[in-house]
Amino acid sequence: MALFIEDSCINCDMCDPECPNEAITLGEHIYEIDADKCTECIGHYDKPTCVSVCPIDCVKPDPNHVEDEDSLLAKFLKMHS
Repeated sequence: MALFIEDSCINCDMCDPECPNEAITLGEHIYEIDADKCTECIGHYDKPTCVSVCPIDCVKPDPNHVEDEDSLLAKFLKMHS
């Protein structure tokens, strides 16, 4: 499943440069994750880097974009092949 950033985001700018898919951008108020680009770092890393670097733990699974590991890998391959 893709990830999303909760409203508690403090705009620390830790997640944006870590995203290998360039799925994270600064929205109107907080950083946002583009579900069409988020692969939870499958194909790049063992776990999502945005989750690892977030100092306040506000990056969570997005219940509106449920995807299994195979779907995330297929998305990665489509974007990077």
